[in-house]
Amino acid sequence: MQLKVERVSLNFGGVRALSEVSLEVANGELVSVIGPNGAGKTSLLNCISGFYHPTSGKIIFEGHDLTHASPHQVTKYGIARAFQNIELFTGMSVLENLLMARHTFGHYNLLDNILIYGRAMRVGVENRRFCEEIIDFMELEPYRKALVGDLPYGVRKRVEVARALALSPKLLLLDEPMAGMTLEEKEDMVRFILDIRAERGTTIILIEHDLGVVMDISERVYVLDFGQVIASGLPEEVSQNPRVQEAYVGVDHVA
Repeated sequence: MQLKVERVSLNFGGVRALSEVSLEVANGELVSVIGPNGAGKTSLLNCISGFYHPTSGKIIFEGHDLTHASPHQVTKYGIARAFQNIELFTGMSVLENLLMARHTFGHYNLLDNILIYGRAMRVGVENRRFCEEIIDFMELEPYRKALVGDLPYGVRKRVEVARALALSPKLLLLDEPMAGMTLEEKEDMVRFILDIRAERGTTIILIEHDLGVVMDISERVYVLDFGQVIASGLPEEVSQNPRVQEAYVGVDHVA
């Protein structure tokens, strides 16, 4: 398995956000995590991405123990995240936002940086080329020089995913990438997610409230409720699970 979350618990004072959550994701899989509001889905992604450190349990990625790793270290190992609440630099262009993310790969020394040639220049050119490729892949070419703050909401959500891709992730964490989108925008985002997996070979963990989308595109599904995994398996198995149906108010939408 590429990622193993082993009996992870997360406490905030007397509140338990996660309770012995275990999850496995194989290389190249598209796995969704669903559950009602407050079930612990985002807390789980926060633990995997290093923003929170579990109270107990382990997080192993490709043999590396990331349980207490910082977000920067997690990124270095090949995990990137697109946030539920857009975390972009609104006063910068689309290209500049991607380049800001890509700077992680600027492994050149101080002398190179001062002289502005040699390795620093080569890395800068390669980073720009890579970011332009991501812009094309996410069909953002018309917006590449536009300020992010001036873009429609749906386009900004796409830029958020593009910025995560600029980190060349092996594992991409998507936290409600379709939240607040129109039907057409959702259809486009679904297409991009499937292309990211198929064409770039990226493993994906998806959190999404649109259960129709989840059941259509996921290989496996984990269901959280009150910080615990109450079901996991193939989409059709999970959708028929009585505990899952009970956890949702709109039971008919799960079936």
